[in-house]
Amino acid sequence: MQLKDIDFVIIGAAKSATTWLQTQLQSDPAVYMPDPELHYFSREYERGEQWYLSQFAPSAHGKTIGEKSNSYLYAGEAAQRLHRDLPQVKLIAQLRNPVERAYSSYCMLFRRGEVGANITAHLDPSLGENAQILGSGNFAAHLQSYIDLFGREKLLILFFEGVAEAPQVQMAQVRAHLGLPAHPLAADAAMKVKDKTAAVVPAHLRKRLAWLKPIVRTRRDTAAFKAARSLIARQTRYPQLTSELRKRLNDYYSPSIEALEQISGQSLTHWYAGTSPAQ
Repeated sequence: MQLKDIDFVIIGAAKSATTWLQTQLQSDPAVYMPDPELHYFSREYERGEQWYLSQFAPSAHGKTIGEKSNSYLYAGEAAQRLHRDLPQVKLIAQLRNPVERAYSSYCMLFRRGEVGANITAHLDPSLGENAQILGSGNFAAHLQSYIDLFGREKLLILFFEGVAEAPQVQMAQVRAHLGLPAHPLAADAAMKVKDKTAAVVPAHLRKRLAWLKPIVRTRRDTAAFKAARSLIARQTRYPQLTSELRKRLNDYYSPSIEALEQISGQSLTHWYAGTSPAQ
């Protein structure tokens, strides 16, 4: 296995159904992708080339080989590292209405106990740009770094709505970009979205019980474990994205959306109005 054997990389975006893309590609025996996000070109580059290549199984030989790491879209060094080491790869980016993506990201962090209930403090652009939650949604600027290095023709830009509205068309575009013949969707082609209403163990309890993780890992599917978890799990009550805060976010992202329309050649007028059909 060599770097030149890697054919494609899904570079993001987070909270945009890229795992669905990965699952669909992995359902094809002619395609190989490792399951975890490697984050090599963004966070693990110091591990070196041999570590990276070791993440691809020997069975990948002779297949169309790729990986998915959503952090590549945002990490400043990732585009240059990818181009230096994998100049041959084709790139795929699947993007979501940045307002919805920002709120989804906030909810994930809130569920983990990493941010508080003051949603305005984290999502109001007038209070300063939160790079993790807000800055990540400035897709045009992030994509331009890749276009400057790889050229526009190597980058396929897809949108979250396509997964829900026309999954077969979405995957046909992906397969055509990668030079793959037609292939049916995986049997379970529905987009997987984590259920935000599902009961979870409160963050403060998860921290206190962290020492138990190695002990119970092999028992997670047992009735006893599920019964015990049900006693402490609670449904999360998420702070709501108000219409006023949504408008501020729409105004903040408007220039970036306009630039993305130019880059992608697609109209995103429904994003301006906050009426994305796939919430």
